[in-house]
Amino acid sequence: MAELRRNPADADDTRRDDAGRDDPRPDATGPDATRQGATGPDTTGSDDTARERARLWADLVATARRTVADGLVVGTSGNVSARLGDLVLVTPTGVPYDRLAPGDLTGVDLTGRQVLGTLTPTSELPMHLAVYRATDARAVVHTHAVHATAVSTLVPALPPVHYMTAALGGPVRVAPYAPYGTDELAAHMLRALDGRSGCLLRNHGTVTHGATLDQAYDRTAQLEWMCRLWLTASSVPGLTPTLLSEAQLAEAGERLKGYGQRR
Repeated sequence: MAELRRNPADADDTRRDDAGRDDPRPDATGPDATRQGATGPDTTGSDDTARERARLWADLVATARRTVADGLVVGTSGNVSARLGDLVLVTPTGVPYDRLAPGDLTGVDLTGRQVLGTLTPTSELPMHLAVYRATDARAVVHTHAVHATAVSTLVPALPPVHYMTAALGGPVRVAPYAPYGTDELAAHMLRALDGRSGCLLRNHGTVTHGATLDQAYDRTAQLEWMCRLWLTASSVPGLTPTLLSEAQLAEAGERLKGYGQRR
């Protein structure tokens, strides 16, 4: 579900800045801060810990902005998170990514309790936390990419039209539809992710995870590209795309393990 504005429940918290523009940031002393258990700026932990959080937040914001620049989301739809120990940094709901600043760092623990920041976390927080509880992922990217979302409405799994299918663990499954932001959707997603690092959400979008923000984002981009490839090939009248076999995907998976530079 696109988060083009703040959630309805947060509408009353919208303020005006000095220039008269809508300011989506809730007052840290107002009801939103109390409801979320917000703590304001990070004043806990060592200087090294604070710097590490600040660096990760900067990388997270850059990744979120990249999803917009690359056309994977529109407005503030989609969301990005990264895990640091038992802390999960996550994009806030309804705030344009180009407005996010270092002081907007938003973090929750693995139970979903907000421990850093005053902005309300994304409404898709249950999905992000479900991934971190069930896997060793350190980053999650959720988008509303056009081609991937289109494929999610057509098939139960993306047909293996390219060997990069192996990079996501095998044919990418489509999780059944459920309302956005619900535990039901998170449960559907986890089943679709079993043995995979990415899945499609029916009539909704994509979820990928990885050991780093770069890896999670690259998997999202690859998934969108493969969906576009399948849609293009399958649209040719009278012809059907050839698909890779399980053996071919297994071989590709082994070869991909050795891909890239060794440091």
